[in-house]
Amino acid sequence: MATRIAADAGSDTAPGLFITFEGGEGVGKSTQVALLAEYLATSGRAVTVTREPGGTATAETLRGLLLDPAHDLDAMEQVLLLNAARHNHVRKVIAPALADGGVVICDRFLDSTRAYQGAAGGIDARAITDLHELVFGDLMPDLTLILDAPIETGLRRAADRAAATDRFEMADRHFHERLRQGFLAIAAADPERCHVLSAEGAVTDIAAAIAALVASRLRS
Repeated sequence: MATRIAADAGSDTAPGLFITFEGGEGVGKSTQVALLAEYLATSGRAVTVTREPGGTATAETLRGLLLDPAHDLDAMEQVLLLNAARHNHVRKVIAPALADGGVVICDRFLDSTRAYQGAAGGIDARAITDLHELVFGDLMPDLTLILDAPIETGLRRAADRAAATDRFEMADRHFHERLRQGFLAIAAADPERCHVLSAEGAVTDIAAAIAALVASRLRS
């Protein structure tokens, strides 16, 4: 369906570039998203910054349900809600921006579903992919940047930022270890799209490495 959505939203403008940031808790995605958006904006690119779950009023409402541990949602129910939120997000934000030739930077997308609900949550990876293809056709990021750090580092940073309040920050160590390994497995299976960067270096060094990867992809 996403392929038809994108076609409906577009024109004769060349396709845009879809960049996603992925990783576990506390790896610094939000900081790097902002720095990349600033870098691209200063170079004259039209940039849309968004996030998942979320990005629209409807999807943000669903985000609240997904993250609030007061709502008893198993992993499959989470997958279904995520796809509902993602469809609204793609239809209203991502597809129109790409059709206009812009750069979309999204904090999380399909790979987070594969890692959180799949590798860590136990839902079969093929089922998640099949549902994505049913709903979104061949829509995938052009470039995915996976920020990686030992789980102790990420969880400490997350705890320093604020007390754990959502269902995933509150998950046990084994969940977060499966989550990290899930992201690394995704990257290994799709090395042309996915790039793993250590999240333990200086923020400016990570940003420079990301900018170089994005500039190379834009040139190509």
